[in-house]
Amino acid sequence: MQELGRYIRALHCPTRWTIIDFIGDGSRSTKQIYEFLTGRGEKMTFSGLYYHLSELNHADIIEVSEYRESGRGAPEKVWKLKTKRIVIELLDKQENPSSGRIYMEY
Repeated sequence: MQELGRYIRALHCPTRWTIIDFIGDGSRSTKQIYEFLTGRGEKMTFSGLYYHLSELNHADIIEVSEYRESGRGAPEKVWKLKTKRIVIELLDKQENPSSGRIYMEY
């Protein structure tokens, strides 16, 4: 059930749900995500945004789809939704009556 904990950590935050919803409409750069969140009144630093993106990426919910040259410094990451659906079955009686299972649809 470590997998469940990974999703709970990644999805417990309303800001991350907002990011998922925004990226679900199409690939977005880190800057676009930042501007969207701050435009909605979220108090966000770039380091805070990178933390949220990292948690979602670690849980395989989003992924980097490409890198864009920003004209200065490192290329900018462009993010896309990796997982469209997460299903949690609390009881998986066929495999083990005492445990469930989790699967994702990409």
